[in-house]
Amino acid sequence: MAEMTTVLVGKRKWVALCFLALGVSMIILDATVVNVAIPTMVRDLDLSTNDAEWINAAYSLTFASLLILFGRMSDRFGRRLMFVTGIVVFVVASALVALGLSASEIIGARALQGVGAAMILPSSLSIINAVFIGKSRAVAFAVWGGTIGGMAALGPIVGGWLTTYATWNRAFLINVPIGFIVLIGVFISVPETRDLLARKGFDLAGTLLITLGLAGLVFGLIEGQRYGWITPINTFKAGPFTWPLDNLSIVVVAGSLGITALVALFFVERNKAAQGKIVILDLRLFKIRSYALGNVVALVVSLGEFGLLFAIPLFLQATRGYNALQTGVILLALAAGSFLASGLGAPLAQRMGPVRVLQMGMLLEAIGIFGLGFVLSTEITGWGMAPWLFIYGMGVGFATAQLTGVILAEIPVADSGQASAVQSTSRQIGAAIGTAMIGTTLILGLGNVAVQLTDRGVPEAQAQQISDAVAGSAGQAIPGLAQLPNGAVLIEGASAGFASAITLVAWVAGAFVLLGFLTSLTLPRNAARIESEGYEPPRLATKTSG
Repeated sequence: MAEMTTVLVGKRKWVALCFLALGVSMIILDATVVNVAIPTMVRDLDLSTNDAEWINAAYSLTFASLLILFGRMSDRFGRRLMFVTGIVVFVVASALVALGLSASEIIGARALQGVGAAMILPSSLSIINAVFIGKSRAVAFAVWGGTIGGMAALGPIVGGWLTTYATWNRAFLINVPIGFIVLIGVFISVPETRDLLARKGFDLAGTLLITLGLAGLVFGLIEGQRYGWITPINTFKAGPFTWPLDNLSIVVVAGSLGITALVALFFVERNKAAQGKIVILDLRLFKIRSYALGNVVALVVSLGEFGLLFAIPLFLQATRGYNALQTGVILLALAAGSFLASGLGAPLAQRMGPVRVLQMGMLLEAIGIFGLGFVLSTEITGWGMAPWLFIYGMGVGFATAQLTGVILAEIPVADSGQASAVQSTSRQIGAAIGTAMIGTTLILGLGNVAVQLTDRGVPEAQAQQISDAVAGSAGQAIPGLAQLPNGAVLIEGASAGFASAITLVAWVAGAFVLLGFLTSLTLPRNAARIESEGYEPPRLATKTSG
């Protein structure tokens, strides 16, 4: 296959990188802005804990399901075209979220945001892989990864400021002017690149299987508490459809179908590749050890990273009385650590190797999360959390900036679109499943609220009623308990129960990150070092466009 590409030189390549990074920062910023905005959205729109989980998960689910498809389409139809289309879709969807008046409207718009993000992320990586060479490529990957780490940390303070001094809607409308700037900058500075001889056609079966598989799995994890893990405890309704079985929950069926679809995906893709047909998931790339293991690390680590950032703002606003901006300021310690590590990451990678920096980052993440698990309580302040958030942020900065380069180091340029999409899919699958698992852990932990209340002399029936209200509102019902008789005792007990639940969340999140660290020990030590030394991955015949 031939590759249409332009290698950027001089100042133009850094201008192009700035606009690509700004586009990526928009989708990452939005993914984290929502975390501090959700408590306010829960109160303003009377959302349930499950609704709050779906606002996060719907985004990650469509994001993860479509990344590989759009990665391949970007290679065929044009990487800049796909990037620009994604920006337009994302901006329109952001406006729809801001205008949403119900859970279903917002969840639908968030899913559409995920579609736009799935166009933006793999095409941006593929552009970088195609137009940067040698040491410039290593620097570009570091900037791209550092942008993700930095924006993931900075998002809460931006969302907190807008939510506190404007409305939660403005936290999404901010994407409109940013998107307009990105569109202008990309058209001016970024060249079009594509695979000139890409075969026509799409892998419809693969796309459907991965989408249905992830949707079934995430649905089961999120809705198990609501509809029952094995037998139904509530009636499932969707429009005119009502779940007909009384002895088997829809959660079991959805989860089983999801797992079955993902297993079928493996065999279908393997057989189609053996016949020389187009596949959405090229399993041959997983023969590259750094690529295969790197994707496993990305998935496992994301289970803990994204789920924790979902839970912390809920805890701070429900039990400590912080508003959205104060929550964002507390999480600024995480941003500071991430920015510092992103700056130190490149020189350390030159000296120690990218894999060692990646491992150091994940170890710091685990230390920070477990540290939070030890100190979280009803009396914790922002200052008490800051050191552990800073350590956690440094870990995010080190790990994120290096992981992409490690995964893509040995991937041929012609396969960069799909490979970039797969590594991004690994992250988003981890984010979707992690949010679901952390949300379920939080709800299970909040069951301890009833115990805390009865220990304080609250009648058992009232304690259970309050516990259900706290669990159903993701803790946002706690401040309202002050209006009830004996309100101080009720708030004290409910807050203690939430503190116990968030501690459990920290242990689970930390365990996933620690597992990711242990997995990273199997990575080839010299993975991605070849990039920093100017080595080129296997590159097929190229054709330069004006």
